This record gives sequence, structure tokens and C-alpha cells, in this order.
Amino acid sequence: MSENNEYQGLHNLEAPRKARKRIKRVGRGEASGTGKTSGRGHKGQKARKSGHIRPGFEGGQMPLAKRQPKRGFSNHLFRKKVTAINVGTLATRFEAGAEIDVAALTAAGLLNRTGHQIKILGQGDIEIALNLKVHAISASAKDKVEKAGGTVEIIK
Repeated sequence: MSENNEYQGLHNLEAPRKARKRIKRVGRGEASGTGKTSGRGHKGQKARKSGHIRPGFEGGQMPLAKRQPKRGFSNHLFRKKVTAINVGTLATRFEAGAEIDVAALTAAGLLNRTGHQIKILGQGDIEIALNLKVHAISASAKDKVEKAGGTVEIIK
């Protein structure tokens, strides 16, 4: 360290000049520069306390989002919501002879979305007999479950 007092440690830090800007205090008299109408101008919707205009509003003109051409098809609202679970996962989470349905899968932590259908896929190996009650199952998964001695029931 040098002899002069130029050392700046954490104990004597200062903010640089103009680093802290004062907030604009509106409605505090004409001398403040933002008195009377408080920077809102005279009359009109935006001068009112509840004069909110929603995003995208263009004063009654057809908004840009509605003026653009629409193309394509979306089935987003009406699509089937399906959760896929592999037979290998079932073999590790359940014991032999277990009844596997929506409630059992939810309790095991494999299904956390309500309203989803369940589809069993054939990835992995299974050597224990399980009784499945699911909405859909792939052909390979059905073969593996039945070879292991389990049953498959499709529910609506």
C-alpha cells in the first residue's frame, strides 16, 4: 500500500457521481415541473386514473395481429394428451402380480398430469407378471407383458 489515502477498501466505498437518480415526484406543485396535470397532458383517456389501454389496441383501427394473414391448422385445444411409459420402467417400480392403473401409476410417481391417457411402450425388459389397465399399448410392449405372464386390458 502507498502512503497516500488512495486505498479504497470495502469500508469506504462510494457510489460514483450521478449513480443514484432521484425518483420523479409528480403532482407536487408547478415549481417541480410535473405539477398540475402531472405529465399526463389535458383530458383524454390517458389523462384519467383508469385510462388503461390494453396492449395491441390501435384506437379502434384493426390491430396488426388481426390484419396478418392466418394460415395452417392447430389442434391444440382438442388434441389427446398422452403420457408414455416404458415396460422397463414398470418392471423396476412394481412387484410381480401388481394391478397397474391410473391410481397405481400416480402413487408410484410415474404419472403427475391429470387428464392424460396412458400408453405403454416397449423399451426395456420385463420378467415379472403385471396386470395392466391402460388406454393404449404398443405391439412390442404387449408381447413382452404377455410373455412374462401378465395381462393387458384396454380402457376407454
